[in-house]
Amino acid sequence: MLKSATIVCFVATAKPAAAKKFYRDVLGLSLVEESPFAIVFDANGTTLRVQKVEKISPPPYTALGWQVDNMKAAIKRLNKKGLVFEHYPGVDQDELGIWSAPSGALVAWFKDPDGNILSLTQMPRRPTQKRKKRSRPAAKG
Repeated sequence: MLKSATIVCFVATAKPAAAKKFYRDVLGLSLVEESPFAIVFDANGTTLRVQKVEKISPPPYTALGWQVDNMKAAIKRLNKKGLVFEHYPGVDQDELGIWSAPSGALVAWFKDPDGNILSLTQMPRRPTQKRKKRSRPAAKG
């Protein structure tokens, strides 16, 4: 029923001014509108509604994430804007905060001003499949 419907993402904020600056100025999302209820951003064609709430209890898991092509470059750009990536005890992360998943994906986590856990993921490159050589029919002659 919903497989052809457009998805809308939600995250909450009790600090709307800080959230607006973070999602727009640090993450670079386009601000679509702001109302008494939410700050709405365009996240590469997906609507992100940052809901304004009085109090937030951020979940202890990733609430929102982005897939990137070059993890190290993305982290370095965000570091220049003041973003600090999380390092978790017991998770084997490099100096930039990148964890290499068993699948080969690279993942790094950071938090928004309300403490929501957000992530970047770089999917593993798939090996290119070699084409089978097609034999040519013998020339008649």
